[in-house]
Amino acid sequence: MSGNIRDLIVEQRKARLARTGRDEECGLPFSRDLPLAEFLGKDGLICEVKRRSPSRGVIAEGLDAAGQAQIYVDSGVRNISVLTVSEGFGGSLEDLRQVKRAFPNIAVLRKDFLFDETDIDVSWRAGADAVLLIAGMLTADRLAAMYGKAKSLGMEALLEIHDFGDLEKAKRVRPAFVGINSRDLETFAIDPLLPVKVRSGIDWPAKAVYESGVSHPETAAFAISSGFDGILVGEAAVKNPGLAARLREAMETAGFSKFWPLIGKRLREAGNAPLVKICGLTREKDARLAAGLGADALGFVFWSDSKRKAGAEMVRALRDLDLPKVGVVVSAPGSAALDPRIRGLLEDGSLDAVQMHGGETADDCFRLWPTYFKAVRPGNADAVVGAEAYRCPRILLDASAEIPGGSGERVEEGVLGVWKRPLWLAGGLTPENIGAVVANWRPELVDTASGVESSPGVKSGDMMRRFIANARPDSRSAMNGCR
Repeated sequence: MSGNIRDLIVEQRKARLARTGRDEECGLPFSRDLPLAEFLGKDGLICEVKRRSPSRGVIAEGLDAAGQAQIYVDSGVRNISVLTVSEGFGGSLEDLRQVKRAFPNIAVLRKDFLFDETDIDVSWRAGADAVLLIAGMLTADRLAAMYGKAKSLGMEALLEIHDFGDLEKAKRVRPAFVGINSRDLETFAIDPLLPVKVRSGIDWPAKAVYESGVSHPETAAFAISSGFDGILVGEAAVKNPGLAARLREAMETAGFSKFWPLIGKRLREAGNAPLVKICGLTREKDARLAAGLGADALGFVFWSDSKRKAGAEMVRALRDLDLPKVGVVVSAPGSAALDPRIRGLLEDGSLDAVQMHGGETADDCFRLWPTYFKAVRPGNADAVVGAEAYRCPRILLDASAEIPGGSGERVEEGVLGVWKRPLWLAGGLTPENIGAVVANWRPELVDTASGVESSPGVKSGDMMRRFIANARPDSRSAMNGCR
C-alpha cells in the first residue's frame, strides 16, 4: 500500500460495512452473552492475534485465532488484542468471538478502525472487554462520545495517540488507559522513542501502554523502565511462540530509569530544535555552566586513555542537576561487566545512562547496562548497515576515529545522506559550523566535546554559549539559566 495507509484502510472498511452492515454478517446476539473481564489488571502485557500487516505483509496467513490465544494464555498472558480489521490485516469480528468464547475470563481488546458509537455497541455485543479508539482518525467530540459509550457499557477504552495533536484530544477525555503508538499509521514507520516523548505530556492519572515495535525483551524493558505500565506486541509474538514469556520476565524485572523520560521531555519542549549534549567534561564548574547555558545533557568520559577522563567524585557532586548525565565507556566485545566505579555511579543515580563507545555487540550493550545508547563510527555509507543491529532507541553517529570523547573529526556527508533514523550527531562540531550542520541535516541531538574547549577537558564558557545559540537560533535562548 502507498500514500496515507490509515486513510485508505478506513475508506475500504467503510465501503465493506456499507455492504455487510456493522455486524459484519457475524450473527451477533442482540445483547452481550459473554462475561466482562478486567482489562490490564495486574498484568500489563497485551499480545495480539494478527495474520497480516500493511507494512510487513503476511505474518501467519492460516492462523487460528483461538489457537493463537491459547499459546498466549499458556504463557500467562491475561490480555489479548484481536485485530478485527479485514483490510490489510486479514482479521474479522468472528476472530474476536472465537477468542472470547474460548477464554471468557481473559480480557479481549478489539483493535480496529472504529468510527462511532455504533461500533462500540457492536464490540460490546461481540464480547470485547475493551476497544481501541484512535484519536488521529476521530474528532475530539466523536472521541469523547465513543469513550463515554464504552464506559457506559462497562467496557474500557484504550485511547491511542501518536503525536501532540492527538494528546490534546485525549486531554478532553482524560482516559484511564492511553496507548502510544511508535508506528506512524500514515507511513507505518517506527520510532521507538516517540511514545516516551509523547508520554511526557500526559498530565492526568493514566496507565500508559507502549504500542508497536516490540520484538525483543530489551524493548519491553525499555518501555517499562521509561514509565509505561504495559506493552502491546503483535507480529513478533505471533511469529515467536516463546516470546510472550520472555517479555513478561523482562517487564517484571525492569526498574524505572529517568534517562529516556528526561530526553523525551526535553525533545517535546525543544520542538524542531536539536538537543545539545556537552561531552568530555572534567570540571564541576564547567558542567554547571553548561547546564546554566541551556545544555540538554552532559557527558563524562571514563576511558583510561582519554585526555578528558572524568573523576567519579566530580560527577557525584553534580547529582543535583536535573538533566541527563551520561557516562562514556569503552568495552571490548563479550566484556563481562562495566568498570565497578562506573556501575557505582549508575546505581547511586550520579549517572543516568551509558554511551557505549567500544566494540560492544547489541547483546553486550543491554547486558552491561540496560539504559544506554550506542555510538557508532561508520567510515563510509556501506558501514551504516551494521548499526541496524543495535536495539537502543537512538544511535549516536560519531566520526570515524579511534578516540571517544573529542577527536575533532567530522562524520562523512555520504554517511549522513543514507542515515534513516533520527540523527544524533557528534564529531568535529564547533560554534562556527553547527548552524550549517543543523540547517542541512536537521539532527535531533548534537554532541560536542573538543569543539567548545580552550584546552583538552577545559570548556570555554563563551564557546559553549555560542555553540548552543547557533544550534538553535530560532528556539530556546542559550542564556535562559538552569532549567
